[in-house]
Amino acid sequence: MSIRRLALSVFIPLSVLGCGPGAERGASTGGGTLKIGEYSSLTGATATFGQSTHLGLTLALDEINAAGGIGGARVEVITEDTQGRATEAGTAVSKLVTQDQVIAVIGEVASSNSLAGAPICNEAAVPMITPASTNPMVTTDKPFVFRVCFIDPFQGTVMAKFAVGSLKLTRVAVLRDAKSDYSLGLAEYFVKEFTAQGGTIVGNEAYTQGDVVFTAPLTNLIAKKPEAIFIPGYYTEVGLIARQARELGFEGALLGGDGWDSPKLTQIGGASIEGCYFSNHYATDDPNPVVQGFIASAKAKTNEVPDAMAVLAYDATKVLAAALSTVATANPTAFAALRTGSTADAAAKRAARTLVRDAIAATKGFPGVSGTITLDANRDASKSAVVLKVANGGYQFVERIEP
Repeated sequence: MSIRRLALSVFIPLSVLGCGPGAERGASTGGGTLKIGEYSSLTGATATFGQSTHLGLTLALDEINAAGGIGGARVEVITEDTQGRATEAGTAVSKLVTQDQVIAVIGEVASSNSLAGAPICNEAAVPMITPASTNPMVTTDKPFVFRVCFIDPFQGTVMAKFAVGSLKLTRVAVLRDAKSDYSLGLAEYFVKEFTAQGGTIVGNEAYTQGDVVFTAPLTNLIAKKPEAIFIPGYYTEVGLIARQARELGFEGALLGGDGWDSPKLTQIGGASIEGCYFSNHYATDDPNPVVQGFIASAKAKTNEVPDAMAVLAYDATKVLAAALSTVATANPTAFAALRTGSTADAAAKRAARTLVRDAIAATKGFPGVSGTITLDANRDASKSAVVLKVANGGYQFVERIEP
């Protein structure tokens, strides 16, 4: 399928996402415009991921543009729908970089999709910030690629330590998505830490994203009498797995990662997912005024409490904006080359984008909604994780684990 622009493809009303006239394209002002790109899964199996990240991005741009833009320039975004597919993600990023000539890119959520787009951005010297791709390989050996989320080695360790230390589990089974870089990486690090803590992995089975029947792998795992099953997948399958596990008589806890975070999880899983735990980037019941302020802004647009994907996209966009502001102040000539319609040659534009890259890389102590963001030498964020419990159709904070 072809990649389609948001304005033509997304069924969500733009007014709901806060993209009124001019917000999506950015009406020109005397200061010109800065054109960034976004690629996300606005349709497809994991559509809530893309819809949430677009919400977070547009909330950030609304604030930035309302405050006068960056260096007097309004920021516009061109959004491409990946439909949740890696092949579409690569096509989307190629278009954003070569045809639309964006100066930076925000996206994606799924690690497999970011792994498809990241090399393209890196080769073109276009800074890319993924809000939520946690697989370590997304940024490895790609100096123009960053993330504002924690990575799988930390997330897997968090859930393994929680399983042993807080839940006192000794026997856990694993059910992973065999074709998901995110799921495979998270499973690997969970198993490594859980066994290092003295636990036993009694079974390790696989499924593939898009499956709807999980009876065979669940039957195999349940026969080995685990106290819990770790399912590092996305909400689309996890909800179904929970229902089928309960139908097969499994009464233990289900554990997972941030891929569970979607309003659809409890809609799909119902009572079967109640009492289960997953790691995430923020808690909606966090009393921090920054967190509650963001939630209020998002609810004013959608009348719903935003999930972590919206928070991370907001933070990613604000980190990019801070870097652009740094360049605007320190090197006005280079910043001018970033404006839409600049007559600067290709070398000058590449050099200007490199300055933006350098400014992003220097991010230290940035006050994000998802926590304080400091980027390390691998361009990964060092930050805490929270463990949430599914309860009463929503999520409750259980504990915070620092890096």
